[in-house]
Amino acid sequence: MGFNKDFVWGAATAAFQIEGAWNEDGKVPSIWDVFCHEGSHISDGSTGDVACDHYHRVSQDVKLMADLGLKAYRFSVSWPRVASDIKGTENPKGIAFYDRLIDELLKYNITPYMTLYHWDLPYYAYLRGGWLNPDSPDWFEGYTELVAKHYGDRVKHFITFNEPSVFTGCGMQLGEHAPGFKLDTRDLLHAGHSVHMAHGKAVRVLRNMVPDAKVGITVAEMPAIPASPADEATAYNEQFACTKERFIWSNAYWCDPIVLGSYPQTLLDECRDIFPSFTDDDMKLISQKTDFLGMNIYMGRYVGEWKRPFGMPHNELGWDIKPEAMRWGVKHFYKRYKLPIYITENGLTCHDWVSLDGKVHDPNRIDFLNRYLRCLRQAADEGCDVRGYFQWSFMDNFEWAAGYNPRFGMVYCDYQTLERTPKDSAYWFKSVIEQNGENL
Repeated sequence: MGFNKDFVWGAATAAFQIEGAWNEDGKVPSIWDVFCHEGSHISDGSTGDVACDHYHRVSQDVKLMADLGLKAYRFSVSWPRVASDIKGTENPKGIAFYDRLIDELLKYNITPYMTLYHWDLPYYAYLRGGWLNPDSPDWFEGYTELVAKHYGDRVKHFITFNEPSVFTGCGMQLGEHAPGFKLDTRDLLHAGHSVHMAHGKAVRVLRNMVPDAKVGITVAEMPAIPASPADEATAYNEQFACTKERFIWSNAYWCDPIVLGSYPQTLLDECRDIFPSFTDDDMKLISQKTDFLGMNIYMGRYVGEWKRPFGMPHNELGWDIKPEAMRWGVKHFYKRYKLPIYITENGLTCHDWVSLDGKVHDPNRIDFLNRYLRCLRQAADEGCDVRGYFQWSFMDNFEWAAGYNPRFGMVYCDYQTLERTPKDSAYWFKSVIEQNGENL
């Protein structure tokens, strides 16, 4: 059966990871600017000050996307670039940047998929408590109004949040990402509820201001893979387990309220004394119609009688390579939530460099993508409504606490000269797009 004829093939980035221009044209600091500038959090001591300099090279980059055959581009808006303060005062030059980006994309018939929040909270919001402040959903609502007003005439696909489990878990529980907090369960529950409320308010704004919009949310996935057919039910149950100890990483914690209209009962029972108060109207707000779910899948975990063998294939960051995670992650989510699914991130970081012939040869990335996409096609063949696939990433970029060493891009970025070089995998992916995956 394969992928639908209108399957969406694209690539993804995030504002902080590629834009640079961290304090130009009225942009104010984000928590990641401050986190990097403190000097002790990023493995290679780098910052996002310049990154890939996409801010100054947007036309060149979009033309390259077109040359490589991309049909869609998922990007995020930098909240502190477009809104100067907590009141939502507009920054005209920051707003104009995304106007240029969107117009360039449309010129080449590349469909924009806009992520409202990919982790770069304005520092002015952090100073007021960030997601711990019960007013934070209102701030996000105002920011969404600004975005909808300026871009809703051309952008019709919106993702409210990228990986809330990661920006709360790594940023507010483990302290590895900005803002570097190590909070207890009570505070994490309050922050998580604020994010849920912010999602609901953003959806309401988009429904009102962009009536023809398609709106979803993207979650980070570590799919539970059954080690044998006898383990399928156990794997599904583990996929959506939600307990006090690890709720922040639970798919059910982030998706059940949004799609099913309620927090997981196990969590409510275990945290009844510390769970933030909420009303029926709050849950109705959170659980407004969702058009799709975005899933970011890189790794997976086996459930059942399986031992991790020595020498397990892994990427440059040490993440195990398990292509069947793609199939089972999609199957589990579609079974539970019955919503269209986009793979909003999937890719491989390799030890890439420009070879003597001037090209970047990355056969391992091609093999990785081929394996994962075949498993995605299998999920589609088994009845899952899979609408699109966005490779992470369009180009090498700032990989958060790991700095610039990991290279996930289909395009190589020389961080000294900022020259872009498409890798072999970029041309391979172009052929996949042209044939709608029939050559996998």
